[in-house]
Amino acid sequence: MQIRRSANETTYYRPRSDFDAMKFSAVSPYNAVARAGLPEKITVYDSTLRDGEQMPGTRFTPEQKVAIATKLSEIGVPQVEAGYPAASDQEKKSVKLITELGLKSEILALARALPADIDAAADCDVDLILMFICTSDLHIQYKLKISREEVVRRAVTCLDYAHARGLKVALSTEDSTRSDIDFLIQVYRASESAGASRLGITDTVGCANPEAMHYIVRRVREATRTPLAVHLHNDFGLALPNAISSLMAGAEAVTTTVGGIGERAGNVPLEQFVMTLKHLYKKDLGFKTEGFTELTKLVFSSANLSIPPNQPWVGSNPFTHESGIHVAAILNCPMTYESVNPEEVGNKRRLIFGKHSGTALVKNRLVERNIAATQDQICDMVKAIKRAGEDHGRVPDEEFWKIVEDVMAGKLMDSGCKNGDKS
Repeated sequence: MQIRRSANETTYYRPRSDFDAMKFSAVSPYNAVARAGLPEKITVYDSTLRDGEQMPGTRFTPEQKVAIATKLSEIGVPQVEAGYPAASDQEKKSVKLITELGLKSEILALARALPADIDAAADCDVDLILMFICTSDLHIQYKLKISREEVVRRAVTCLDYAHARGLKVALSTEDSTRSDIDFLIQVYRASESAGASRLGITDTVGCANPEAMHYIVRRVREATRTPLAVHLHNDFGLALPNAISSLMAGAEAVTTTVGGIGERAGNVPLEQFVMTLKHLYKKDLGFKTEGFTELTKLVFSSANLSIPPNQPWVGSNPFTHESGIHVAAILNCPMTYESVNPEEVGNKRRLIFGKHSGTALVKNRLVERNIAATQDQICDMVKAIKRAGEDHGRVPDEEFWKIVEDVMAGKLMDSGCKNGDKS
């Protein structure tokens, strides 16, 4: 018996229920207890093109930076940190190319508290300069090799210098979470008095927990009036919860990167941050989330990286199902093993064959081809699929249809269904 096959056939799930026609969200109802306390307006400033590119071994060409910046703007990122102009002539050129695009997003650039860095950023016509200076004694002693008093003086002097050029400047403290809190507040108050448009708290080596971030942000919030931002690293895997904790304490802006790329363990992942706020905290930032998967593919391919299969939202596994019990339920209602429709992030649902497959998906696929098989034949197919899965993992479509063909032709026969084959 010949089984009709298509070279382009995929294992994407073909929607059959009303649930697939809607952007459903089936998250825990107990999330509601933590929704109070978020600021009315939350600003995302994405640093994929700066901190993301600082991931060891990564470089983006000017053309790639333009493409990524354009896509970030298209999906609704309000502020894009385009780079660090003082780093090199090519970096400066790339930032300038992005500012000339006329994107809807505001374009930001990084600068140390040095006049030369400010000049380089100003030459690029950016909307906001992100100026930073160290405040932890560890960095002051071993990196800057100056006094605390000099740190304050430099911050204020460079803010005055930038403002004299007509520039809008934010002031961030590097290594904030290992800084003396009183000195940290001293720097912020002096910067606020000097006209900083935003104050940034930085967990430079990702070593603070959510409670620490809440404490630091709350203390700074109580001592200042200027909008607060946080820049968080993921060394302990806490960048995302630290971002939420910071917002609850009074921060209003968060740095992200696509896929969480960046130095060492990376930063707050853009797509995870936006989806967490939207579905777990009911705070929709207005992003075109259906562009997340395409954006991540663009960034990762530009960085010569592969998207981890289990990457939340944009990887191949979050919406892929093999277990027979799961697949049987998914075919009835996708919400049984998913909380958000994959189309909302531009991804796809995949039902695949492997060691854990059961009869439900086999029956579903046979019905699509109008192939009539007995229950024993279906069970023989499942057993063959399980053996193949145990041998080499995923069973692709071509192999599945060869199994179907052989069973229907009587070439593969077993002893019928057992309990483990019926799911």
